[in-house]
Amino acid sequence: MAKIIGMEVLDVRFPTSKELDGSDAMNPDPDYSAAYVVLHTDGGPDGYGLAFTIGRGNDVQAAAIRALAPHVVGRDVPEDAAALGDLSRTLVGDSQFRWLGPEKGVAHMAVGAVVNAAWDLAARRAGLPVWQFAARMTPEELVSLVDFRYLSDALTEAEALDILRRAEPGRAERAKQLEANGYRAYSTSPGWLGYADAKLVRLAEQAVADGFGMIKLKVGGNLEDDVRRMKLARETVGPDVRIAVDANQRWGVRAAVDWMTELAPYDPYWIEEPTSPDDVLGHAAIAKALAPIKIATGEHVQNRVIFKQLLQADAISVLQLDAARVGGFNENLAILLLAAKFGIPVCPHAGGVGLCELVRHLSMFDFVAVSGTDADRSIEWVDHLHEHFTDPAVVERGRYLAPTAPGFSARMHDATLRRFRFPDGPEWTETASE
Repeated sequence: MAKIIGMEVLDVRFPTSKELDGSDAMNPDPDYSAAYVVLHTDGGPDGYGLAFTIGRGNDVQAAAIRALAPHVVGRDVPEDAAALGDLSRTLVGDSQFRWLGPEKGVAHMAVGAVVNAAWDLAARRAGLPVWQFAARMTPEELVSLVDFRYLSDALTEAEALDILRRAEPGRAERAKQLEANGYRAYSTSPGWLGYADAKLVRLAEQAVADGFGMIKLKVGGNLEDDVRRMKLARETVGPDVRIAVDANQRWGVRAAVDWMTELAPYDPYWIEEPTSPDDVLGHAAIAKALAPIKIATGEHVQNRVIFKQLLQADAISVLQLDAARVGGFNENLAILLLAAKFGIPVCPHAGGVGLCELVRHLSMFDFVAVSGTDADRSIEWVDHLHEHFTDPAVVERGRYLAPTAPGFSARMHDATLRRFRFPDGPEWTETASE
């Protein structure tokens, strides 16, 4: 049996703040970064995963991942649901590491990076992309991956098994649909808060020409600016293209309602992260006040338990899971099952470093094996940094193409790792010398 013989962790950072790519009301100058993990094996191939950050916090994130090495190095290479479930339980169950969460923040994101690297490794050994690798598991195997400890008041193991069994008969047909047609995307690229009006208009026109049926604008910096930008965007794309807006947790409850009331004449489809991601009742109050504008959140929701409460409280109408925020594929499976139980569409958070590459697997797996539908669902698309990945996400005519390469698509090119490694890569040493 092949063994994991080493776990390498690299701090990789990209200077995206130079062009204000990724800028929003709470993060005006992000340098998109990844704490990048490689699981080395003695029999090949290796496994790859990452946690997404936006700069200086990446050294903390990388250190947290390294702290998990004793649980990983020396293990048999995972090849099936049983091994992937056991690894997840071991990592989450480390009591001293768990104390830093529990199951939240830097410690939990570290678990997620390692768990996702293990999924990448298992899928590579199977010769399948992760979405297909997972979709070929039985309902019983999939249920065995989920920790129902804090979920059973909202989703029982029997209910989860029923959801998966109902989706099972159509799996092959839906997989063929994805291979032929891909999965719907929406574009955030026009809407970064630091962009000038002319750039917003140009990129919005381009998004529509490229086949996107929805774009997203960042809001929350200045109300007058937001009203002007929203008006420009609506005039540019016309009445039939959806415009979502994203406040990145900028407001309290009252401010969210008041601000969105001013934007309502321009028909926003959803307001994303209107307030603290931990404020379940705040989201519920905003949802009630702003209906029919949809409430979306998830990229900073810390674990399946908060998602459970958001769903129980009717606080969100769009669930935006994140591939690298929670405890990896296993916990995202639990979140997908919760969304299916409550009938809420999943539109994952992407962008960042590698998130477009990762989340397409989650949405496609959900369509094939969990919810069985893509109605009112789309995956965020941000068109930067894909060239650094060996299996980059590709969008054509407003739709993500289904990945075919084995693994979870997290592997970066060796040249990228050499150039953008922090602090000793040429990108950073040359910048420091200027």
